[in-house]
Amino acid sequence: MSWAWSRLRSALSPAAVSARGATNQGAARRWLSAWPAPQEPGMEYQDAVRMLNTLQTNAGYLEQAKRQRNDPQAQLEAMEVFLGRSGLKVEDLNQLNIIHVTGTKGKGSTCAFTEHILRNYGLKTGFFSSPHLVQVRERIRINGKPISSELFTQHFWRLYHRLEEFQDDSHISMPSYFRFLTLMAFHIFLQEKVDLAVVEVGIGGAYDCTNIIRKPVVCGVSSLGIDHTSLLGDTMEKIAWQKGGIFKPGVPAFTVLQPEGPLAVLRDRAQQISCPLYLCPPLEALEEGWLPLTLGLEGEHQRSNAALALQLARCWLEQRDQFVKSALGSERTDSRPKDIQELKVSRPSIQLQLPLAPVFRPTAHMRRGLRDTEWPGRTQILQRGPLTWYLDGAHTTSSVQACVRWYCQSLKRSKRLSGGPEVHILLFNSTGDRDSAAMLKLLQPCQFDYAVFCPNLAEVSSTGNADQQNFTVTLDQVLLRCLQHQQHWSSLGEKQASSDVWSSPGPEAGGPGSLLLALHPPHQTSTSSLVFSCISHALQWISQGRDPIFQPQSSPRSLLSHPIANSGASILREADAIHVLVTGSLHLVGGVLRLLDPSLSQ
Repeated sequence: MSWAWSRLRSALSPAAVSARGATNQGAARRWLSAWPAPQEPGMEYQDAVRMLNTLQTNAGYLEQAKRQRNDPQAQLEAMEVFLGRSGLKVEDLNQLNIIHVTGTKGKGSTCAFTEHILRNYGLKTGFFSSPHLVQVRERIRINGKPISSELFTQHFWRLYHRLEEFQDDSHISMPSYFRFLTLMAFHIFLQEKVDLAVVEVGIGGAYDCTNIIRKPVVCGVSSLGIDHTSLLGDTMEKIAWQKGGIFKPGVPAFTVLQPEGPLAVLRDRAQQISCPLYLCPPLEALEEGWLPLTLGLEGEHQRSNAALALQLARCWLEQRDQFVKSALGSERTDSRPKDIQELKVSRPSIQLQLPLAPVFRPTAHMRRGLRDTEWPGRTQILQRGPLTWYLDGAHTTSSVQACVRWYCQSLKRSKRLSGGPEVHILLFNSTGDRDSAAMLKLLQPCQFDYAVFCPNLAEVSSTGNADQQNFTVTLDQVLLRCLQHQQHWSSLGEKQASSDVWSSPGPEAGGPGSLLLALHPPHQTSTSSLVFSCISHALQWISQGRDPIFQPQSSPRSLLSHPIANSGASILREADAIHVLVTGSLHLVGGVLRLLDPSLSQ
């Protein structure tokens, strides 16, 4: 039995579980009891991830966080304690030249654009993001690439043992899952001597553990929306107040155009903190008179994220004097003032008197950075034989709206090689306190032939892959949630059918080439729906062995036991084209990607 495995067993012993007081530990121990001790080389990474999983936040912690949200100082002080125990001071983080980004929608894409732009200048970059899609080490990147399994394992155990030294009856020795990874990212970035670190906020801003950062170089706020209401508040104004919590005195901050109420809150927060806050001009203003910008990420909503990223990158370069000459050189940006009305910024922003960020000519490095940015799981398309997978981790109502626009535009651009039938499928899941009924209502106009629901579990049992484990919920809970999604979808279909009962369906009722009318009587427009116990089973039914890469060993007999599944299987096997939209959760998208592209797990 390996040393690491012994440590893992010890950490999950009854005594250790009792000391930590976490119900998740018991669940983790039961899952681990069936695992053989790892004997093969290279298993140490999975050992580290399994130990990390024992720190996953449980429901009790979330309730405590809600009670303490009016005392952010206490939470940040706890993070400072963990940072000190790990061997760092808060002042040490200033060496990282951090770009700190929050927001509800597009903060990850904004960070990806920003990091890629600055990497194009020859700078060594660190990038901390969440959540991960396939492997947890994706959250910590050096020069755009996830850190190696060896580096992750080395730093995990080093930090774990250092924090473990402080365990006694009166102290909690280990921070929660996300806090631990945040500490680990800071240590790795400092050891790797990155020129800068792009740090994405986890949840909110004011109370997020990344807000231990005191002197970032620049801050950014992407588009705001409703999400994590139990922690951040149930209005956009309350959420904006939380997001504005990352502002720092004298540190420039940028935001994109927001609704008037939340924008006013951001402005007031910035004024109270003495933070210079600027409104980003639309991307069109930076393209005017020059070549249009090409973005590596699809979707009209990415233009807002790109506009914010350009301002963050330019501000960082200007703030870091030692890099300005070598980085900008002859490509120094050409700034020019613009009148607010000339830039077509909406009237509410004029009334708010928020200063506009500079309009400048993007350099060649900036253009290449935007063009070459890749961010898996966000407006991503995979073409596999007759199957086209559309992957977007939209998980709020506003981001689902953007996803629907992107999906419909992508369908219009796709060229059909024959006039044969097409099948359109929705693969969906949603977690937490998100309004899945509202999200599904936005997806209904896409006129899917089938709606498929499953938990964010790649396999029924994920014991073989620690990166995909989640001890914060039970299998019963996630399956019940999927059944609720199906009920919402059926209810929407019944309402649609009752409103259409007196009208004759037109030739486009199911979309071009759709098999919808072949499945339902002419007066019924509701979509057939299915629930599967895991992502693998859902993909097996959808692909019917026609995906050239995803070829499971065998299919459970239960996949065809339902009449709709049985009849749909023959339709899927005969269709000329199958379009599958995967959305509602980044974790769902990550599980799908892991199965469709096994190389991501290597």
